[in-house]
Amino acid sequence: MPYRSTSELPDSVKDNLPVHAQEIFKEAFNSATEEYDKEETAYKVAWSAVKQKYGKNKDGEWVKK
Repeated sequence: MPYRSTSELPDSVKDNLPVHAQEIFKEAFNSATEEYDKEETAYKVAWSAVKQKYGKNKDGEWVKK
């Protein structure tokens, strides 16, 4: 199920990622759902895309690399 906006993302994404990272997650997830059958795989692809541009700082917050 593709997400139309970041407001539809799971709370675990919305509550932890900055807005730009949420956009990256949404776009990667939507693209992956077209390519893969399993939603679990789409989530893995989306998190991988986020981790290419963002990482956690010493306080555990997601920040741009």
